[in-house]
Amino acid sequence: MNFGKLFKQISPEDICDNVFTLVGKDLYAVTAGNEDNNNSMVGSGGGFGLLLKKPTTWCFFRADRYTLELIQKDQTYTLSYFPNEYKEQMLFLGSKSGRDSEKMKEVELTSVETPNGNMSFKEARLILECKLTAITTANPNDFYTQEDKDFINEAYKEANVYRKLVFGEITHVWLRK
Repeated sequence: MNFGKLFKQISPEDICDNVFTLVGKDLYAVTAGNEDNNNSMVGSGGGFGLLLKKPTTWCFFRADRYTLELIQKDQTYTLSYFPNEYKEQMLFLGSKSGRDSEKMKEVELTSVETPNGNMSFKEARLILECKLTAITTANPNDFYTQEDKDFINEAYKEANVYRKLVFGEITHVWLRK
């Protein structure tokens, strides 16, 4: 499959989507690994901005996510956004762990490798390739509203589900032709 026939590269500044829609309403796939061993999970929430003068995205992950293990190993990942018609496939990606299943072979999406060796999907309308910048654990004492403290404290009831903040520099942006 010729990636260049499906997607064109744009700069992060040329992304036309509303960032609050991208992270607040749209479901997206976070994918890490290589062609032989990759995994995707559904992302929701997060943000975009500049960190250390570089275009950056950030997401919350549960510490026990298999995708997070692969991100830490390879230090790269993609965020892939899809047209609404792929909502069922996105929900499927979020329904089970890739550590314990063959979900990447079962999902009705076509894996595609970017020119930089990262994995995404042919059906995506927008792909962000990211280079891992930082992973940090959210500390409840660093939050100031009671609602936010309650959210983080709820997340800390079990060590394996601690919330990690994952920051990634956006290295390439691909838009479906």
